[in-house]
Amino acid sequence: MPGTPERIIVIGFGPVAASLAEGLLPGIADGRIHLTVVSAEKHMAYNRVLLAELAVGATEAEHLGMVDEQRLLQAGIDLRLGTKVTRVDRSRGQVRLEDGSALPYDRLVFATGARPVIPTLHGVNFEPHVEAKLPCGVLALRTLEDATELNQVLRREGRVLVLGGGILGIEAALAMAKAGHSPVLIHHGEAPLGRTVDADGGKLLARGLRAAGIEVVSGVRATRVEKDEKGFTGLATEGHGVIPGDALLISTGVRARTELAAGCGLKVNRGIQTNEYLVADTENRIFAIGDCAEVAGRAPVGLLAPGWAQAGWLANFMLTHPAPRPDAPTEHLDPAIAPPTHHSSDVMMLKGQGLEVTAGGNISAGLWDGGEDHVTVFADPAAGRYLKLVTRHGIPTGFLAMGLPRTSAELVLAYERGSVLPQDRSTLLRLDDPCAPQTPVAAGPDDQLCRCSGATHGQVAQAVEDGCLTVSEVGDACRAGTGCGGCRATIEAMLKVPVPV
Repeated sequence: MPGTPERIIVIGFGPVAASLAEGLLPGIADGRIHLTVVSAEKHMAYNRVLLAELAVGATEAEHLGMVDEQRLLQAGIDLRLGTKVTRVDRSRGQVRLEDGSALPYDRLVFATGARPVIPTLHGVNFEPHVEAKLPCGVLALRTLEDATELNQVLRREGRVLVLGGGILGIEAALAMAKAGHSPVLIHHGEAPLGRTVDADGGKLLARGLRAAGIEVVSGVRATRVEKDEKGFTGLATEGHGVIPGDALLISTGVRARTELAAGCGLKVNRGIQTNEYLVADTENRIFAIGDCAEVAGRAPVGLLAPGWAQAGWLANFMLTHPAPRPDAPTEHLDPAIAPPTHHSSDVMMLKGQGLEVTAGGNISAGLWDGGEDHVTVFADPAAGRYLKLVTRHGIPTGFLAMGLPRTSAELVLAYERGSVLPQDRSTLLRLDDPCAPQTPVAAGPDDQLCRCSGATHGQVAQAVEDGCLTVSEVGDACRAGTGCGGCRATIEAMLKVPVPV
Protein backbone atom coordinates (compact mmCIF):
# COMPACT_ATOMS: atom_id res chain seq x y z
CA MET A 1 0.00 0.00 0.00
CA PRO A 2 1.39 3.42 -0.88
CA GLY A 3 2.00 5.88 1.92
CA THR A 4 0.45 9.33 2.29
CA PRO A 5 1.03 11.35 -0.89
CA GLU A 6 3.46 14.23 -0.67
CA ARG A 7 1.59 17.54 -0.81
CA ILE A 8 3.14 19.91 -3.35
CA ILE A 9 1.64 23.34 -3.97
CA VAL A 10 2.56 25.52 -6.95
CA ILE A 11 1.65 29.22 -6.83
CA GLY A 12 1.09 30.55 -10.34
CA PHE A 13 0.09 28.79 -13.55
CA GLY A 14 1.95 30.21 -16.50
CA PRO A 15 3.87 28.13 -19.06
CA VAL A 16 6.68 27.31 -16.61
CA ALA A 17 4.31 26.10 -13.88
CA ALA A 18 2.39 24.09 -16.47
CA SER A 19 5.63 22.41 -17.54
CA LEU A 20 6.36 21.51 -13.92
CA ALA A 21 2.86 20.08 -13.47
CA GLU A 22 3.24 17.89 -16.55
CA GLY A 23 6.65 16.73 -15.37
CA LEU A 24 5.15 15.61 -12.03
CA LEU A 25 2.40 13.53 -13.66
CA PRO A 26 4.22 10.18 -13.15
CA GLY A 27 4.39 10.79 -9.39
CA ILE A 28 0.74 11.85 -9.32
CA ALA A 29 -0.30 8.76 -11.29
CA ASP A 30 1.36 6.33 -8.88
CA GLY A 31 0.03 8.07 -5.78
CA ARG A 32 3.30 9.52 -4.47
CA ILE A 33 2.32 13.16 -5.06
CA HIS A 34 -0.79 15.25 -4.57
CA LEU A 35 -0.38 18.45 -6.59
CA THR A 36 -2.34 21.66 -6.06
CA VAL A 37 -1.93 24.62 -8.40
CA VAL A 38 -3.20 28.02 -7.23
CA SER A 39 -3.37 30.89 -9.72
CA ALA A 40 -4.90 34.35 -9.52
CA GLU A 41 -5.63 34.18 -13.25
CA LYS A 42 -8.78 32.29 -14.20
CA HIS A 43 -7.24 30.95 -17.41
CA MET A 44 -5.11 27.89 -18.01
CA ALA A 45 -1.48 28.54 -18.95
CA TYR A 46 -1.18 30.41 -22.25
CA ASN A 47 1.49 31.95 -24.47
CA ARG A 48 1.88 35.63 -23.60
CA VAL A 49 4.29 36.11 -26.51
CA LEU A 50 1.33 35.95 -28.90
CA LEU A 51 -0.92 38.44 -27.09
CA ALA A 52 -0.16 41.17 -29.65
CA GLU A 53 -1.21 38.80 -32.44
CA LEU A 54 -4.45 38.12 -30.56
CA ALA A 55 -5.05 41.84 -30.03
CA VAL A 56 -4.82 42.63 -33.75
CA GLY A 57 -7.00 39.67 -34.73
CA ALA A 58 -4.18 37.64 -36.32
CA THR A 59 -4.88 34.61 -34.10
CA GLU A 60 -7.57 33.22 -31.80
CA ALA A 61 -7.44 32.84 -28.02
CA GLU A 62 -7.65 29.05 -28.21
CA HIS A 63 -4.39 29.01 -30.18
CA LEU A 64 -2.52 30.50 -27.21
CA GLY A 65 -3.24 27.58 -24.88
CA MET A 66 -0.17 25.65 -23.73
CA VAL A 67 -1.69 22.83 -21.68
CA ASP A 68 -4.43 20.20 -21.92
CA GLU A 69 -6.82 21.02 -19.08
CA GLN A 70 -8.70 17.73 -19.26
CA ARG A 71 -5.46 15.76 -19.09
CA LEU A 72 -4.40 17.55 -15.91
CA LEU A 73 -7.81 17.24 -14.27
CA GLN A 74 -8.12 13.57 -15.13
CA ALA A 75 -4.68 13.01 -13.63
CA GLY A 76 -6.04 14.34 -10.34
CA ILE A 77 -4.32 17.73 -10.16
CA ASP A 78 -6.22 20.16 -7.96
CA LEU A 79 -6.47 23.34 -10.08
CA ARG A 80 -7.50 26.45 -8.12
CA LEU A 81 -7.77 29.03 -10.91
CA GLY A 82 -9.00 32.56 -10.23
CA THR A 83 -7.85 32.17 -6.62
CA LYS A 84 -5.44 34.54 -4.88
CA VAL A 85 -2.91 33.52 -2.27
CA THR A 86 -2.82 36.08 0.52
CA ARG A 87 -0.04 34.66 2.67
CA VAL A 88 2.40 31.81 3.03
CA ASP A 89 2.70 30.54 6.62
CA ARG A 90 6.04 28.75 6.70
CA SER A 91 5.87 27.87 10.40
CA ARG A 92 2.66 25.88 9.83
CA GLY A 93 3.47 24.78 6.29
CA GLN A 94 0.32 26.40 4.90
CA VAL A 95 -0.77 28.59 2.01
CA ARG A 96 -3.55 31.01 2.96
CA LEU A 97 -6.18 31.83 0.33
CA GLU A 98 -8.35 34.92 -0.11
CA ASP A 99 -11.46 33.08 1.14
CA GLY A 100 -9.76 32.47 4.49
CA SER A 101 -9.03 28.80 3.90
CA ALA A 102 -5.59 27.23 4.21
CA LEU A 103 -3.84 24.54 2.17
CA PRO A 104 -1.10 22.48 3.85
CA TYR A 105 2.07 21.68 1.93
CA ASP A 106 5.15 19.52 2.24
CA ARG A 107 6.91 21.41 -0.54
CA LEU A 108 6.03 24.71 -2.15
CA VAL A 109 6.99 26.18 -5.52
CA PHE A 110 6.77 29.86 -6.38
CA ALA A 111 6.05 30.28 -10.10
CA THR A 112 4.49 33.71 -9.76
CA GLY A 113 6.15 35.20 -12.84
CA ALA A 114 6.48 38.95 -13.39
CA ARG A 115 4.18 41.95 -13.51
CA PRO A 116 4.49 44.98 -15.80
CA VAL A 117 6.41 47.98 -14.56
CA ILE A 118 4.02 50.94 -14.50
CA PRO A 119 5.78 54.31 -14.73
CA THR A 120 4.90 57.10 -12.33
CA LEU A 121 2.13 59.00 -14.11
CA HIS A 122 -0.44 61.30 -12.60
CA GLY A 123 -3.82 59.64 -13.02
CA VAL A 124 -2.56 56.07 -12.57
CA ASN A 125 -2.95 54.37 -9.20
CA PHE A 126 0.56 52.93 -9.00
CA GLU A 127 1.91 50.68 -6.26
CA PRO A 128 5.13 48.79 -7.08
CA HIS A 129 4.27 45.51 -5.33
CA VAL A 130 0.63 44.98 -6.26
CA GLU A 131 -1.30 44.75 -9.48
CA ALA A 132 -1.82 48.30 -10.74
CA LYS A 133 -5.42 49.45 -11.13
CA LEU A 134 -5.21 51.06 -14.53
CA PRO A 135 -7.88 53.42 -15.91
CA CYS A 136 -10.10 52.23 -18.74
CA GLY A 137 -8.11 52.38 -21.98
CA VAL A 138 -4.73 52.01 -20.23
CA LEU A 139 -3.27 48.51 -20.39
CA ALA A 140 -0.02 46.55 -20.33
CA LEU A 141 -0.78 43.63 -22.70
CA ARG A 142 0.15 40.94 -20.15
CA THR A 143 -3.20 39.12 -19.99
CA LEU A 144 -5.92 37.81 -22.29
CA GLU A 145 -8.17 40.55 -20.93
CA ASP A 146 -5.64 43.19 -22.00
CA ALA A 147 -5.55 41.74 -25.52
CA THR A 148 -9.35 41.73 -25.70
CA GLU A 149 -9.53 45.38 -24.57
CA LEU A 150 -6.92 46.44 -27.13
CA ASN A 151 -8.72 44.48 -29.85
CA GLN A 152 -11.92 46.39 -29.15
CA VAL A 153 -10.10 49.71 -29.57
CA LEU A 154 -8.50 48.60 -32.83
CA ARG A 155 -11.79 47.27 -34.22
CA ARG A 156 -13.29 50.73 -33.96
CA GLU A 157 -10.16 52.22 -35.60
CA GLY A 158 -8.95 53.81 -32.37
CA ARG A 159 -5.56 55.48 -32.10
CA VAL A 160 -3.21 53.47 -29.87
CA LEU A 161 -0.22 55.02 -28.11
CA VAL A 162 2.59 52.65 -27.15
CA LEU A 163 4.70 53.94 -24.27
CA GLY A 164 8.15 52.33 -24.25
CA GLY A 165 10.84 51.84 -26.89
CA GLY A 166 11.92 48.31 -25.94
CA ILE A 167 11.56 45.15 -27.97
CA LEU A 168 8.06 44.28 -26.68
CA GLY A 169 6.65 47.74 -27.37
CA ILE A 170 8.13 47.76 -30.86
CA GLU A 171 6.79 44.28 -31.63
CA ALA A 172 3.31 45.31 -30.50
CA ALA A 173 3.47 48.44 -32.66
CA LEU A 174 4.67 46.41 -35.67
CA ALA A 175 1.82 43.92 -35.20
CA MET A 176 -0.68 46.78 -35.24
CA ALA A 177 0.94 48.39 -38.28
CA LYS A 178 0.93 45.08 -40.14
CA ALA A 179 -2.81 44.81 -39.46
CA GLY A 180 -3.38 48.21 -41.07
CA HIS A 181 -3.48 50.42 -37.98
CA SER A 182 -1.41 53.52 -37.22
CA PRO A 183 0.14 53.17 -33.75
CA VAL A 184 2.26 55.84 -32.09
CA LEU A 185 5.49 54.69 -30.40
CA ILE A 186 6.49 57.06 -27.60
CA HIS A 187 9.72 56.65 -25.69
CA HIS A 188 12.10 58.57 -23.48
CA GLY A 189 15.45 58.06 -25.25
CA GLU A 190 16.88 59.44 -28.46
CA ALA A 191 15.93 56.30 -30.40
CA PRO A 192 14.00 53.07 -29.83
CA LEU A 193 16.02 50.16 -28.42
CA GLY A 194 18.34 52.72 -26.90
CA ARG A 195 20.12 50.12 -24.74
CA THR A 196 20.85 47.96 -27.77
CA VAL A 197 21.55 50.23 -30.74
CA ASP A 198 24.07 53.02 -31.15
CA ALA A 199 23.22 56.52 -32.39
CA ASP A 200 23.45 55.77 -36.12
CA GLY A 201 21.66 52.44 -35.78
CA GLY A 202 18.94 54.15 -33.75
CA LYS A 203 18.32 56.71 -36.47
CA LEU A 204 18.04 53.97 -39.08
CA LEU A 205 15.70 51.96 -36.85
CA ALA A 206 13.42 54.96 -36.26
CA ARG A 207 13.28 55.59 -40.00
CA GLY A 208 12.42 51.95 -40.63
CA LEU A 209 9.62 52.03 -38.05
CA ARG A 210 8.14 55.13 -39.65
CA ALA A 211 8.32 53.45 -43.06
CA ALA A 212 6.42 50.52 -41.55
CA GLY A 213 3.53 52.83 -40.63
CA ILE A 214 4.44 53.65 -37.02
CA GLU A 215 4.61 57.23 -35.79
CA VAL A 216 7.74 57.53 -33.62
CA VAL A 217 7.97 60.25 -30.96
CA SER A 218 11.38 60.28 -29.27
CA GLY A 219 12.81 62.12 -26.28
CA VAL A 220 9.48 62.18 -24.42
CA ARG A 221 8.97 62.44 -20.68
CA ALA A 222 5.39 61.40 -19.98
CA THR A 223 3.79 63.04 -16.95
CA ARG A 224 0.04 62.42 -16.85
CA VAL A 225 -2.76 60.26 -18.19
CA GLU A 226 -5.62 62.34 -19.56
CA LYS A 227 -9.09 60.79 -19.28
CA ASP A 228 -12.79 61.58 -19.33
CA GLU A 229 -15.84 59.69 -18.09
CA LYS A 230 -15.29 57.00 -20.76
CA GLY A 231 -11.59 56.47 -20.14
CA PHE A 232 -8.21 57.38 -21.64
CA THR A 233 -8.02 60.38 -24.01
CA GLY A 234 -4.35 61.30 -24.18
CA LEU A 235 -0.87 61.28 -22.69
CA ALA A 236 0.48 64.54 -21.28
CA THR A 237 4.21 65.08 -21.76
CA GLU A 238 6.92 67.61 -21.15
CA GLY A 239 7.88 69.36 -24.37
CA HIS A 240 5.38 67.56 -26.62
CA GLY A 241 2.11 68.65 -25.01
CA VAL A 242 -0.77 66.20 -24.86
CA ILE A 243 -0.57 63.36 -27.40
CA PRO A 244 -4.17 62.30 -28.06
CA GLY A 245 -5.17 58.66 -28.26
CA ASP A 246 -7.94 56.16 -27.59
CA ALA A 247 -5.77 53.68 -25.69
CA LEU A 248 -2.37 53.65 -24.02
CA LEU A 249 -0.31 50.46 -24.14
CA ILE A 250 2.39 50.61 -21.46
CA SER A 251 5.48 48.58 -22.32
CA THR A 252 8.18 49.76 -19.95
CA GLY A 253 9.50 46.45 -18.64
CA VAL A 254 8.51 43.87 -16.05
CA ARG A 255 9.35 43.17 -12.41
CA ALA A 256 9.37 39.79 -10.66
CA ARG A 257 6.42 39.10 -8.36
CA THR A 258 8.15 38.64 -5.02
CA GLU A 259 5.79 40.08 -2.40
CA LEU A 260 4.41 36.72 -1.20
CA ALA A 261 7.93 35.38 -0.80
CA ALA A 262 9.10 38.51 1.00
CA GLY A 263 6.04 38.36 3.25
CA CYS A 264 7.03 34.93 4.55
CA GLY A 265 10.64 35.89 5.22
CA LEU A 266 12.35 34.65 2.08
CA LYS A 267 15.15 36.73 0.59
CA VAL A 268 14.23 38.77 -2.48
CA ASN A 269 16.12 41.18 -4.72
CA ARG A 270 15.62 41.21 -8.48
CA GLY A 271 13.61 38.05 -7.87
CA ILE A 272 13.09 35.43 -5.18
CA GLN A 273 16.64 34.48 -4.28
CA THR A 274 17.48 30.79 -4.62
CA ASN A 275 20.62 28.72 -4.69
CA GLU A 276 21.73 26.90 -7.84
CA TYR A 277 19.24 24.13 -6.99
CA LEU A 278 16.27 26.56 -7.05
CA VAL A 279 15.90 26.28 -3.24
CA ALA A 280 14.67 29.49 -1.59
CA ASP A 281 14.60 28.45 2.09
CA THR A 282 16.94 26.77 4.56
CA GLU A 283 14.85 23.59 4.92
CA ASN A 284 14.88 22.57 1.23
CA ARG A 285 11.08 22.78 1.07
CA ILE A 286 10.46 25.97 -0.91
CA PHE A 287 11.55 26.56 -4.50
CA ALA A 288 11.19 29.31 -7.11
CA ILE A 289 11.28 28.95 -10.90
CA GLY A 290 10.77 31.10 -13.97
CA ASP A 291 10.49 34.86 -14.16
CA CYS A 292 10.14 35.28 -10.38
CA ALA A 293 13.40 33.47 -9.54
CA GLU A 294 16.85 34.97 -9.06
CA VAL A 295 18.88 31.79 -9.30
CA ALA A 296 22.36 31.85 -7.73
CA GLY A 297 22.55 35.63 -8.13
CA ARG A 298 21.43 35.67 -11.77
CA ALA A 299 18.50 37.99 -12.50
CA PRO A 300 15.45 36.53 -14.30
CA VAL A 301 15.92 36.84 -18.05
CA GLY A 302 12.25 36.88 -19.10
CA LEU A 303 12.53 33.98 -21.54
CA LEU A 304 10.64 30.70 -21.63
CA ALA A 305 13.62 28.44 -22.26
CA PRO A 306 15.40 28.91 -18.89
CA GLY A 307 12.09 28.54 -17.03
CA TRP A 308 11.23 25.35 -18.87
CA ALA A 309 14.70 23.97 -18.12
CA GLN A 310 14.21 24.77 -14.43
CA ALA A 311 10.75 23.16 -14.41
CA GLY A 312 12.04 19.98 -16.04
CA TRP A 313 14.92 19.69 -13.57
CA LEU A 314 12.71 20.38 -10.54
CA ALA A 315 10.08 17.85 -11.61
CA ASN A 316 12.75 15.17 -11.92
CA PHE A 317 14.28 16.18 -8.58
CA MET A 318 10.93 16.00 -6.78
CA LEU A 319 10.13 12.63 -8.33
CA THR A 320 13.44 11.15 -7.22
CA HIS A 321 13.97 12.99 -3.90
CA PRO A 322 10.95 13.02 -1.54
CA ALA A 323 10.42 15.98 0.78
CA PRO A 324 12.32 15.79 4.07
CA ARG A 325 10.30 14.77 7.13
CA PRO A 326 9.06 17.71 9.24
CA ASP A 327 11.08 16.52 12.24
CA ALA A 328 14.21 15.70 10.25
CA PRO A 329 17.29 17.93 10.60
CA THR A 330 18.08 20.13 7.63
CA GLU A 331 20.33 18.34 5.16
CA HIS A 332 22.46 19.79 2.43
CA LEU A 333 21.61 18.55 -1.03
CA ASP A 334 23.86 15.83 -2.36
CA PRO A 335 26.72 17.60 -4.20
CA ALA A 336 26.61 14.78 -6.73
CA ILE A 337 23.27 16.14 -7.96
CA ALA A 338 23.86 18.33 -11.01
CA PRO A 339 21.96 21.63 -10.78
CA PRO A 340 19.76 22.80 -13.65
CA THR A 341 21.64 24.37 -16.52
CA HIS A 342 20.55 26.35 -19.54
CA HIS A 343 22.57 28.54 -21.85
CA SER A 344 20.59 31.74 -22.23
CA SER A 345 21.74 33.88 -25.13
CA ASP A 346 21.37 37.65 -25.07
CA VAL A 347 20.88 37.79 -28.84
CA MET A 348 17.89 39.96 -29.80
CA MET A 349 16.07 39.59 -33.11
CA LEU A 350 13.44 41.96 -34.49
CA LYS A 351 11.74 41.22 -37.80
CA GLY A 352 8.61 42.53 -39.48
CA GLN A 353 7.25 45.09 -41.91
CA GLY A 354 10.53 45.33 -43.80
CA LEU A 355 12.65 45.60 -40.64
CA GLU A 356 15.42 43.15 -39.79
CA VAL A 357 17.49 43.89 -36.69
CA THR A 358 19.78 41.47 -34.86
CA ALA A 359 22.03 42.37 -31.94
CA GLY A 360 24.03 40.74 -29.20
CA GLY A 361 26.68 41.59 -26.65
CA ASN A 362 28.15 45.03 -26.06
CA ILE A 363 28.77 47.50 -28.91
CA SER A 364 29.63 50.54 -26.77
CA ALA A 365 33.28 50.60 -27.93
CA GLY A 366 34.14 53.44 -30.31
CA LEU A 367 36.07 53.35 -33.55
CA TRP A 368 39.04 55.22 -32.09
CA ASP A 369 39.00 53.98 -28.49
CA GLY A 370 42.06 51.77 -28.92
CA GLY A 371 42.77 48.89 -26.58
CA GLU A 372 41.95 45.25 -27.33
CA ASP A 373 38.58 45.91 -28.97
CA HIS A 374 38.51 45.96 -32.76
CA VAL A 375 35.53 47.95 -34.07
CA THR A 376 34.16 47.58 -37.60
CA VAL A 377 31.35 49.75 -38.99
CA PHE A 378 29.52 49.51 -42.31
CA ALA A 379 26.63 51.81 -43.21
CA ASP A 380 24.40 52.15 -46.26
CA PRO A 381 21.39 54.11 -44.98
CA ALA A 382 19.77 54.42 -48.40
CA ALA A 383 19.56 50.62 -48.59
CA GLY A 384 18.58 50.30 -44.92
CA ARG A 385 21.80 48.46 -44.06
CA TYR A 386 24.03 48.94 -41.06
CA LEU A 387 26.61 46.85 -39.21
CA LYS A 388 28.64 47.57 -36.11
CA LEU A 389 30.88 44.76 -34.97
CA VAL A 390 33.15 44.61 -31.92
CA THR A 391 35.71 41.80 -31.67
CA ARG A 392 38.48 40.89 -29.28
CA HIS A 393 41.23 38.63 -30.56
CA GLY A 394 39.04 37.98 -33.59
CA ILE A 395 36.06 36.74 -31.54
CA PRO A 396 32.84 38.82 -31.62
CA THR A 397 31.91 40.36 -28.26
CA GLY A 398 29.10 42.53 -29.61
CA PHE A 399 27.31 43.29 -32.86
CA LEU A 400 24.39 45.17 -34.36
CA ALA A 401 23.22 44.22 -37.84
CA MET A 402 20.33 45.84 -39.69
CA GLY A 403 19.05 44.85 -43.11
CA LEU A 404 21.70 42.11 -43.35
CA PRO A 405 19.89 38.84 -42.60
CA ARG A 406 22.54 36.41 -43.83
CA THR A 407 25.37 38.34 -42.21
CA SER A 408 23.30 38.38 -39.01
CA ALA A 409 22.88 34.61 -39.09
CA GLU A 410 26.64 34.13 -39.44
CA LEU A 411 27.36 36.56 -36.61
CA VAL A 412 24.86 34.92 -34.26
CA LEU A 413 26.55 31.56 -34.72
CA ALA A 414 30.04 33.03 -34.31
CA TYR A 415 29.01 35.07 -31.25
CA GLU A 416 27.32 32.16 -29.46
CA ARG A 417 30.08 29.69 -30.37
CA GLY A 418 32.92 32.08 -29.61
CA SER A 419 34.33 31.52 -33.09
CA VAL A 420 37.08 33.57 -34.68
CA LEU A 421 35.83 35.71 -37.59
CA PRO A 422 37.65 36.16 -40.91
CA GLN A 423 40.48 38.67 -40.66
CA ASP A 424 38.89 40.60 -43.52
CA ARG A 425 35.56 41.58 -41.95
CA SER A 426 34.20 42.77 -45.29
CA THR A 427 33.82 39.14 -46.37
CA LEU A 428 30.86 38.91 -43.99
CA LEU A 429 28.98 41.48 -46.04
CA ARG A 430 29.28 39.36 -49.16
CA LEU A 431 26.84 36.91 -47.62
CA ASP A 432 24.08 39.45 -48.35
CA ASP A 433 25.23 40.08 -51.89
CA PRO A 434 22.14 39.21 -54.02
CA CYS A 435 24.50 37.85 -56.70
CA ALA A 436 26.23 35.49 -54.26
CA PRO A 437 25.21 31.79 -54.10
CA GLN A 438 22.25 31.42 -51.77
CA THR A 439 23.68 28.65 -49.61
CA PRO A 440 22.41 28.73 -46.01
CA VAL A 441 24.78 29.33 -43.13
CA ALA A 442 25.62 25.93 -41.67
CA ALA A 443 24.21 25.42 -38.19
CA GLY A 444 25.46 22.63 -35.95
CA PRO A 445 23.23 20.29 -33.93
CA ASP A 446 23.97 22.18 -30.71
CA ASP A 447 23.18 25.61 -32.16
CA GLN A 448 19.96 27.17 -30.90
CA LEU A 449 17.10 27.21 -33.38
CA CYS A 450 14.15 28.35 -31.25
CA ARG A 451 15.02 31.28 -28.99
CA CYS A 452 11.79 31.02 -26.99
CA SER A 453 12.15 27.38 -26.00
CA GLY A 454 15.91 26.94 -26.37
CA ALA A 455 15.43 23.98 -28.74
CA THR A 456 18.46 23.27 -30.93
CA HIS A 457 18.81 22.37 -34.58
CA GLY A 458 19.74 18.86 -33.49
CA GLN A 459 16.58 18.44 -31.39
CA VAL A 460 14.37 19.56 -34.26
CA ALA A 461 16.21 17.30 -36.70
CA GLN A 462 15.69 14.39 -34.30
CA ALA A 463 11.98 15.19 -34.04
CA VAL A 464 11.68 15.15 -37.82
CA GLU A 465 13.62 11.89 -38.00
CA ASP A 466 11.29 10.41 -35.38
CA GLY A 467 8.32 11.04 -37.65
CA CYS A 468 7.03 14.56 -36.93
CA LEU A 469 5.29 15.91 -40.02
CA THR A 470 4.13 19.39 -38.93
CA VAL A 471 5.45 22.34 -36.94
CA SER A 472 2.87 21.55 -34.28
CA GLU A 473 4.15 17.99 -33.92
CA VAL A 474 7.73 19.25 -33.68
CA GLY A 475 6.56 21.64 -30.96
CA ASP A 476 4.99 18.76 -29.02
CA ALA A 477 8.26 16.84 -29.29
CA CYS A 478 10.78 19.53 -28.31
CA ARG A 479 8.82 22.81 -27.88
CA ALA A 480 10.44 24.44 -30.93
CA GLY A 481 8.02 26.86 -32.62
CA THR A 482 5.73 27.16 -29.59
CA GLY A 483 6.77 30.70 -28.67
CA CYS A 484 6.78 33.75 -30.92
CA GLY A 485 6.78 31.71 -34.14
CA GLY A 486 9.93 33.33 -35.51
CA CYS A 487 11.53 29.93 -36.17
CA ARG A 488 8.56 28.36 -37.94
CA ALA A 489 9.99 28.98 -41.42
CA THR A 490 13.21 27.19 -40.49
CA ILE A 491 11.29 24.25 -39.02
CA GLU A 492 9.09 24.05 -42.12
CA ALA A 493 12.20 23.97 -44.31
CA MET A 494 13.63 21.12 -42.21
CA LEU A 495 10.35 19.22 -42.49
CA LYS A 496 10.59 19.37 -46.29
CA VAL A 497 14.11 17.94 -46.36
CA PRO A 498 14.00 14.14 -46.81
CA VAL A 499 15.47 12.25 -43.87
CA PRO A 500 18.22 9.83 -45.00
CA VAL A 501 17.21 6.17 -44.68
